[in-house]
Amino acid sequence: MESVKNIKNIIMRIVAVFAANGLAVIGAGAIAGISTAKAITVAGLTAVAAVIEKLARAFMDDGKLTADEINSAFSTVDKGAKTVADVEVEERRASQKAKANKG
Repeated sequence: MESVKNIKNIIMRIVAVFAANGLAVIGAGAIAGISTAKAITVAGLTAVAAVIEKLARAFMDDGKLTADEINSAFSTVDKGAKTVADVEVEERRASQKAKANKG
């Protein structure tokens, strides 16, 4: 049952990746003289291919996809996503800045 839930989650997120990346290039395609449909298709498929590659590599590793592996694959195309490492770096910088302000 969990694998069916994961598959639905992955499919819906792939659709979202396609839409988010495809719609983001509408203006750029117009400026470059590329048809809107082509610009959306190329941008969307490029992002989806990157996610599928990450999922495939994670699956090849041990034959399973964990929630962390799935989230990690999608965070590579979500420019606004924060990984655990990003949060740790931000916390370290904030701590260093607070120490500098005190000293």
